[in-house]
Amino acid sequence: MNQPRPAKKPAPPLNAERLRQLALHYVGKYATTQSKLAGYLTRKIRERGWEDERSADIAGLTEQFTSLGYINDAQFADARSRSFVRRGFGGRRLNEDLRASGIGDADAINAKAHMDDSIFTAAENFARRKRLGPFAQEAAAPEKRNKQLNAFLRAGHGFELAKRFVYAEPGDEISED
Repeated sequence: MNQPRPAKKPAPPLNAERLRQLALHYVGKYATTQSKLAGYLTRKIRERGWEDERSADIAGLTEQFTSLGYINDAQFADARSRSFVRRGFGGRRLNEDLRASGIGDADAINAKAHMDDSIFTAAENFARRKRLGPFAQEAAAPEKRNKQLNAFLRAGHGFELAKRFVYAEPGDEISED
């Protein structure tokens, strides 16, 4: 017969050292931002409680990790930009992702510049991945083209660029001009 497993013992409340170990584990496992790390640590304190006489210094810990080079918001933003171009997402989608990740404007400058320089490549990658326009097997019906256009827009591309790809015939060459 299967015996029911005993209930897991709850994790002990956090103190300054346990919080630091938790943060080290998190930044070692995930590429993250100051904002995401602060949110994670706040959630863990809320879940497990706090037992130290001093209050938790999450802002100080994230600043320390930044100065040590464990967290770099600008590098995170650059990596997201390169990833979004490869996956075919546009500038609006990148801006929303960076905002949600807590990346400030100063740290996002290079990432946004990279996206601006690569917007055509991103749109081409999206069309290729979804087999739209010049990468389709056959021309799409008008209703299907509307759906494809909406997909392009949801991916964060501008209307004019999306229209160029969606309304291209299969096999057409689209230039970047």
